[in-house]
Amino acid sequence: MAYNTNSGRTDSALEKLKLIEKALRSNNPDLGMSLAESLKDTLSFDRQSSDPNPKAILGGQHFKSTKELPTAWRKWSYGWNWFKMVDIHETAGIDRKQETVEISDSFLIDQITDPQREIRVARFDPITESPIEIPSQIYGETRDKNQIHCNILIQTDIAAHGNEIFLIFYGNENAERPCYETNLKTTGEGCGITVSNEHYDALLSPQNGQMERLIYKRQHSLELYAGGKGHGEPPGIDWGHDYVDEGQFQKFRMRCWSECPNYEIIQGPIMVQTRRWGFPHSPLHPLFTPSRIHMDVTYSFYSGLPFFYKESQFDVIKDVSIAAMRDDEWVFSGYSFSEMVWMDKFGKLHEGPVPSEQTKEIWAVGFKHPVSKDAFIALRLDHTAENYDSLTHGGAPTLHYDGHGQLWSRYPVDKNTNLKEGTSFSQKNAYLMSAYPENNAGSVIETLRHQMMNPVSVQVREFLPHLRKPQQAGTLSQPGETPENTPLKSAIWKKLREVRDDQLYTAKTNVVDLGYIYDVRVHAGVVTVLVTMPHRGRPKYEFLVTQGGGRVENGIQERVLEIPGVNNVVVEFTWNPPWSIHRMTDAGRKAVGV
Repeated sequence: MAYNTNSGRTDSALEKLKLIEKALRSNNPDLGMSLAESLKDTLSFDRQSSDPNPKAILGGQHFKSTKELPTAWRKWSYGWNWFKMVDIHETAGIDRKQETVEISDSFLIDQITDPQREIRVARFDPITESPIEIPSQIYGETRDKNQIHCNILIQTDIAAHGNEIFLIFYGNENAERPCYETNLKTTGEGCGITVSNEHYDALLSPQNGQMERLIYKRQHSLELYAGGKGHGEPPGIDWGHDYVDEGQFQKFRMRCWSECPNYEIIQGPIMVQTRRWGFPHSPLHPLFTPSRIHMDVTYSFYSGLPFFYKESQFDVIKDVSIAAMRDDEWVFSGYSFSEMVWMDKFGKLHEGPVPSEQTKEIWAVGFKHPVSKDAFIALRLDHTAENYDSLTHGGAPTLHYDGHGQLWSRYPVDKNTNLKEGTSFSQKNAYLMSAYPENNAGSVIETLRHQMMNPVSVQVREFLPHLRKPQQAGTLSQPGETPENTPLKSAIWKKLREVRDDQLYTAKTNVVDLGYIYDVRVHAGVVTVLVTMPHRGRPKYEFLVTQGGGRVENGIQERVLEIPGVNNVVVEFTWNPPWSIHRMTDAGRKAVGV
């Protein structure tokens, strides 16, 4: 792990395991339950503070000073100190629209404070010879002794075999968190959110996070749902991720969760991603609680795209005999579709029933309606296994599933199979919800799948493009982000460092070094401060805002109002993104003994 606590103020996971064993030997299951919950918290921290992702395309050393930019560009990026460049190449010979690109990046720790606030991405326009800011999304920040690491998401159009140049600007102490407006929206709390873009609304179950309903945004707003009583679980359309134990005694399902045992959500203007993981539950949970097949499922939704992804991994952590397993099953009540489609192992799309000799080698499956043109098609991009040699890629569709309507089910292993410890199954599917093409449907859908399986190439660019008369209108900086604001912004951040969390009685630290402050904005004498809290057990942030009881002598408002020229202070609160150890400065870590 990247961080260790040596202050004696907490206990390690191994220490807690010993305490659990001691509690069980003492016939004290209540204490064991409390220790198990505490152990989970420790593991959550250990996971959060693990070593950063080493796969950075751009290392901290790949940077240039904005002073090296042409004069027009330098004026446009006034306020930013550093930039990097990347080339994005299209290598599959496909014209791409709104292609989502992920850039894994690292920054020297003395050049950036907060990637969420400071990073801006610009596309080089070869016609005007100017950089144009585009929406970006930053997530997955981690830090080590020398660098801050993060992922940057952008979307771009790129021609077949084309090349696009992007500039990543950073290093502006006055930067304010950007607010990019896209058609991707999220509502709701917890794992039961609704994700919307211009093509669909996706409703996830508030109980278990599974896909519950999909609503098309075409003219008649087709709604895909599964009605009825289910099997005791709340009904939904994604029924996968389960197995039947030896002798067909019972079924273990993620859908049986009363609540998600583990989940995380990433939200932003380009991507919303929900991930859930744990062991599936028995109908008689907790009478039967085997820890044998661990399941991990992620949905990813994107701005402007008529499809979403699902990725999953099943890991066998103990030898187990099973009667059956499903990793992809979708059920739709009613008869919204009247025809079937599927794809063979060569990537060719077919319409109609699946021939018997093809049923174990299907690489897309779905339904369509010839009049409404509505379609729902799963494009299977990856389906692999480790330590298992008989993986099947089946899942033929049916139009008349008893009591519902349409269904497909994929059973990746043979019935009555022994799985060994260390066996792993993984998949990645894209679920397409656009209108079924009237012309050349096979070619259109085959090309889309080929595109998904061949992402664009992202490479470091070391030199500026050849320029003749570079021009630039406007500025990258918003009014509060230029160096002219440095005295006032510095004074605000200095005052914020005087505000303490009064529950840390003797720790000589403050809300800035603890990472509670996400943003500071200034407009016409009004200062807006965006704050968070470390965990949802402390949602009452107001004690930091204004003078009150306890040990907070002055809150954020009182401190910042002491600054000449500040007329009002507004404090806003957010849980997104969640606070983590990586928000803390070196001074904050030192103060709390981490």
